[in-house]
Amino acid sequence: MILTDYYKGEKLPEIKAKSRYDVTSSTKEYEPFEMKLKNKRGDNIGGLSFNYGDTPDRWHFSSKDRPDKAITKGDNISSVFIPDVTLPFAFGDVKETQDAILLIFSNDRQVIEIFIARGQKNNRRGLYILLCDGELDHEIEILRNNAKK
Repeated sequence: MILTDYYKGEKLPEIKAKSRYDVTSSTKEYEPFEMKLKNKRGDNIGGLSFNYGDTPDRWHFSSKDRPDKAITKGDNISSVFIPDVTLPFAFGDVKETQDAILLIFSNDRQVIEIFIARGQKNNRRGLYILLCDGELDHEIEILRNNAKK
């Protein structure tokens, strides 16, 4: 399998933070997320959450490398690239790793599913194409089914 880990983030109605997504299910085996996404204060202490939003202006990129969005938790976790805004898919990579991520958004953007492909940072665009073509659907279903609440 190319995809190795899964994290499902949802906007919870009881949490009013505009860009926050709480992890409601995951495979719980991806150490960088288990460490970086842990809530240390505020709502859901001990749980996992992340922020998804615009790339902060203080981050400097060349115009061709500027990401569309970012996943953060106090610091950058991943830049997010959205090649086709008509599709519910995006890609990125996890900062300070060689790992790629693929994202699937619900139509209302209330749910973001993150799929990790360990060691595939240099293949993230190719993985995005496979995602768009439906060639990763079987792996996606396996990870969803193995996720724990």
